[in-house]
Order: sequence, then C-alpha cells, then structure tokens
Amino acid sequence: MEKIDLKKDLKQLYQPSAKEVALVEVPMFTFLMIDGEGDPNTAPEYAQAIEALFAVSYTAKFMVKKGPQEIDYAVMPLEGLWWADDMSAFITNDKAKWKWTMMIMQPPFATNEIIEAAIAEVKKKKKLPAIDKLRLEDFSEGRCAQILHIGPFSEEGPTIARVHEFIDAQASRTGKHHEIYLSDIRRADPKKWKTIVRHPMK
Repeated sequence: MEKIDLKKDLKQLYQPSAKEVALVEVPMFTFLMIDGEGDPNTAPEYAQAIEALFAVSYTAKFMVKKGPQEIDYAVMPLEGLWWADDMSAFITNDKAKWKWTMMIMQPPFATNEIIEAAIAEVKKKKKLPAIDKLRLEDFSEGRCAQILHIGPFSEEGPTIARVHEFIDAQASRTGKHHEIYLSDIRRADPKKWKTIVRHPMK
C-alpha cells in the first residue's frame, strides 16, 4: 500500500522556519471549506465547523485507503483564513466581529465523488449541525510571505507584524490573513503550539 504525507512532499509550504520570513509560491489546491463568524474560543459555530471538517476528512481518508486506490495518506492540518468587515476588530481584539473560513486541504485522489460519499457516510452516523455548510473548492494564493510561530495564539502579534513588514518592504498585501495549525491544541502545551502565519502579496 502506498503511503503519502503531503506535509513532507510540500515541505517548503508546510515546514517553514521560525527564524525568518520566507517568500513562497502557493499553487492551487483543493480544500474542504466552511465559513462562519464569531469568537473562535466561544462561538458554537466554530467548534461545529471544525468537527464537521475533520469528520469528513478522516472518513474520506479511510475510503481511499480501503478503496481500489489503496492509498494511505495523512490528513492535512486545519487551516484558517481570517478577516473582518472593519479590520480594526483585529487590533481591538473584538473577536465577535471576526469572520473566518476554516479548511482542510484534500489530496487529488480524494475526488469530488469520494468527498460526497464521505459527507453522506458521516450524515448517517452523526448529527453534525455544520455538515451541510461544507463545500469543496479550489483555492490558489500565489505569491505569499510566511513564517512559523511557536507559542500561543495570543502571542502572534509580533510574528504577524514581521510578515507584514516583510511584504510592505517590497510589495503590498492582498487577500486574507492565513494560519495553518500544525499542533493538536487539545494535547500540546500552548508554549509549543506551532502555527504557520501566511499572507498573500501582490
């Protein structure tokens, strides 16, 4: 059986340095996505979104593994795009006004048909409030700056500022603030949480 770890295959995108901001070219990938808004720490909608994303992603993984393709792959990490209608909500930390798209990249062999079958399978087994909000979408960021942040989310400010300064010195920012969560925050010590901070640039 073939084993695939896309995080290792896409090392330049998913294993960045924590020491310096790097310029990367991010091609188009297919993501399972869900949109929402509100404080990620308290909004039930956020927790429900994460639950639905992982339930379907793991179901699709086992369908591919047990199906004719016989590919065993690692489910990709959770990612989030963040913004607000008034971006000062981030400076004032008014999390109730934050908007987000949470997403998990799907490998090319987890086809539309497999994802649809995985959603149907999850629906049969569990009543997940967010399941009908899921969508599969191609997403391309192109040229981006990114760095690895180590530590709790509350201490990301200086890391984000470094990414912004790097971009502003040579181009201008575009698109949405992007985070990739490499740690299981339920188990890991917050001091050791690893989060990729990425932002597209013109």
